[in-house]
Amino acid sequence: MWKCVHPPPGDRMANVTQQMARETEYSASNLLKDAGVDVERWNRMPDEATLQRTVEAIRARNINVILAGTAEEALRAVVDLLPEGAEIMYASSTTLVEMGFDRVLKENSKGWRDYHAVVTAENDTEKRHALRRKSVAADYFLSGVQAIAESGEIVGCDKTGSRMGAWPHAAAHLVLVSGTNKIVPTVDDALRRCREYCLPLENQRAQHAYGVGSYIGKHVILDKEDTENRTTLVLIREPLGY
Repeated sequence: MWKCVHPPPGDRMANVTQQMARETEYSASNLLKDAGVDVERWNRMPDEATLQRTVEAIRARNINVILAGTAEEALRAVVDLLPEGAEIMYASSTTLVEMGFDRVLKENSKGWRDYHAVVTAENDTEKRHALRRKSVAADYFLSGVQAIAESGEIVGCDKTGSRMGAWPHAAAHLVLVSGTNKIVPTVDDALRRCREYCLPLENQRAQHAYGVGSYIGKHVILDKEDTENRTTLVLIREPLGY
């Protein structure tokens, strides 16, 4: 459920963004029963020293980090990162939904050009696939992540590459969102988290949503960003997504 914090009159964007994180149908808590995952191992909140060490390690890889205390703060940070009228594309992300980005996009008070709406509105299968390929090169591409190593590497995975294709180079600006519950000690642990935690939960979601299972077809590891200010991670002190 939404818990509203009322903003000053006239601040329309504040009215949309000042919300608590919400549990959705496909939040991890609603998928755990049949997923058979080790929650204690793969969904732990780090202590403050680990968190700060991880943030510094990410920044050392030329990736900007915005550390947000709540989903509300994170949503405001994401909105601030996206200029008026920008072309944006967002990948399927439980974290973005739990933050309330779908609600912000529906309001769209900044006049963004929503590439996702263009893709989903296309009924011709071949044309829709072509649009998806082009969408990874959007000016601003938003995505959740699957794991973050304490050494600073950010790991993502998906089935087809419709999200991962944007990460290394295609998107002009990459905006990533993640709860701190995705921090693990090493890159090997990050890859294991993808296989042993994210995939079983995503498999449950896909079966409920589409009637078919899922698998990992692509992995991407962001090791170092070459382009200044291209990639920003909004890291949230809440257990969001999976």
